[in-house]
Amino acid sequence: MVAFGKKLKDRQIQEWKGYYINYKLMKKKVKQYANQSQAVTLDRRYVLKDFSRMLDNQIETIVLFLLEQQGVLASRISELNETKDSLQEQPDISKINELREAYQAVGRDLLKLLYFVEINAIGLRKILKKFDKRFGYKFTDYYVKTRANHPYSQLQQVFKHVGLGAVVGAISRNLADLQDRQGSYLSIYDQPALPLQDPVVDSMQAAVDRLSHSTNFLNFLAQHALILQEELPSPVEEEVDDQKYHFMSLLLNLANTFLYMVNTYIIVPTADDYSMSLGAAATVCGIVIGAMAVAQIFSSVYFSAWSNRSYFRPLVFSSIILFIGNTMYALAYDLKSIPVLLIGRLCCGFGSARAVNRRYISDCVPLRLRMQASAGFVSASALGMACGPALAGLLQTNFKIYKLTFNQDTLPGWLMAFAWLIYLVWLWISFKEPARQTEVNNVPQESNADALEKGVVEPLLLKSPENQQDEDEEDGDESEEVPEESHQPVNSIAAAYRLLTPSVKVQLLIYFMLKYAMEILLSESSVVTTYYFRWSTSTVAVFLACLGLTVLPVNLVVGSYISNMFEDRQILLASEIMVCLGILMSFQVVIQYSVPQYVCSGLLLFVSAEVLEGVNLSLLSRVMSSRLSRGTYNGGLLSTEAGTIARVIADATITLAGYLGESMLLNVTLLPSLLICIVSILATFWTYNSLY
Repeated sequence: MVAFGKKLKDRQIQEWKGYYINYKLMKKKVKQYANQSQAVTLDRRYVLKDFSRMLDNQIETIVLFLLEQQGVLASRISELNETKDSLQEQPDISKINELREAYQAVGRDLLKLLYFVEINAIGLRKILKKFDKRFGYKFTDYYVKTRANHPYSQLQQVFKHVGLGAVVGAISRNLADLQDRQGSYLSIYDQPALPLQDPVVDSMQAAVDRLSHSTNFLNFLAQHALILQEELPSPVEEEVDDQKYHFMSLLLNLANTFLYMVNTYIIVPTADDYSMSLGAAATVCGIVIGAMAVAQIFSSVYFSAWSNRSYFRPLVFSSIILFIGNTMYALAYDLKSIPVLLIGRLCCGFGSARAVNRRYISDCVPLRLRMQASAGFVSASALGMACGPALAGLLQTNFKIYKLTFNQDTLPGWLMAFAWLIYLVWLWISFKEPARQTEVNNVPQESNADALEKGVVEPLLLKSPENQQDEDEEDGDESEEVPEESHQPVNSIAAAYRLLTPSVKVQLLIYFMLKYAMEILLSESSVVTTYYFRWSTSTVAVFLACLGLTVLPVNLVVGSYISNMFEDRQILLASEIMVCLGILMSFQVVIQYSVPQYVCSGLLLFVSAEVLEGVNLSLLSRVMSSRLSRGTYNGGLLSTEAGTIARVIADATITLAGYLGESMLLNVTLLPSLLICIVSILATFWTYNSLY
């Protein structure tokens, strides 16, 4: 693999060669500034002014050419419209087909132009980030704010791309009109929700959507999954994605995600009662709940490694081990055995295939569908989190069949064992193992124009200058090849850790903190509410289900509205402070502990943590090295391990605090949450003050 400058050179459309960003020249200019600053003291204002002028000239060249090409496309569409009008009087099927092909040809040329915008946008972002990294200036923020908001802004042509949107609309409308001549005469404006069947229109719309800088709900949800994407995938890689994709297999992965989250949380309302029925203390529920997370620390690694060779076999193994684990969990009641109970939960943790689910979406879902698939992954997790406690609340019965007891403690195990058995049958019948890389390495190369149809386009200028590791920006000549291993996936946790910048480490600390605080709230809820309020299992289940149901609405509000009004790092800090406030409100102090205090503080803590998780993973997906986008030790695995370790420590804290008595449990478990939260807030302040 090669540096971005080499990629830019190789993927240029030759007849447009003089209109691309001169990345090589600008990189040399940055190096020249760096060398001069070592020899003499450079005037900072001179450097900023000189570099700004160079950037303005580059952007002006790009934008003027963009406008010129838009005009050419508009003229061609106008000529085709005249031909279409003449066909209305004397319809001719063969001429209509020719006209449709002509519109499609214009659409393919528009894709070339969109790809032109994409690759220049990435180049601009990289050179701005390189400048900031070399000199420690806040130049990116300054340049974007002064240029993008100016009435004569050249950047707005790329930010808003109104002209390109109009051309896309014209082609889409006319192609739809030609299709509708076979039956309906409604316009696309009358039925905007109906999808167009023409693949050229789908490709154009996907390309325009990727160029948009606005955050939307779907994109915000997708970033929760932390499925990293490479910046400029090759056409071969894009074609391979299409060959690997199988909708039913994706659905099975999402079903696995849903069932595993149900499996995790279905026992929470009854874990304390189950522990006491086996002769243990109620606070042993922390160990019972946390045993699954302990095993998941190890299962995440071996499932991630296993998915390098297969997706089907790990999912089969996961289903079998989860069936066994849930059966043991249910049988522990009649066997009167805490060890059997814990082994059952450990088996459930060893069956955690979330790493496989993430890898399948990352490796086997085409880029044009990956955002929807990632959002589906997060939605399935949220729905499972809500359904687990809700199902526990419905399983309030008690009967025996032969020597097997079926009650509120054992039914969650029996129900999940049956669910995993059904899932295993469905998996065996419907899953299609995707072709591995060696089986598809002879896919023919596409043209540069076709590459955009499935390409990834990053936002033009992200506001945080540290966004994404700069591993492919060497100071040498653009034609120099970068050592291949510098772009290959890492092969160990230690190597992955070395790629983490200070900002990434802070994001992982924040993720650890919020998972710890949420686990304390959820896992000890049954013990705390029974001690203070005498809540029944059904009441606890309703409370936990209501918390889980807030996930998607909260993300909808944040993803569609709040994230468009504030910068991510502002939302991040505000959410951390609100989590801290929720923890403080949860403490039992002098006054008697009340239901309103517990419910309000718990809701504030949980909702704030959900907002924080979304924004934190959104930032993490931008600043993490692209080398962590694939392979065993990927970014998703690192975040999963951080969150899982937090849950293990939280559940162990609950059990250890139980030795001090249930009256001390609440305050003793909240104290570490408060301390970690304060540390994460201070780390956030330190990181952004040092970077900005």
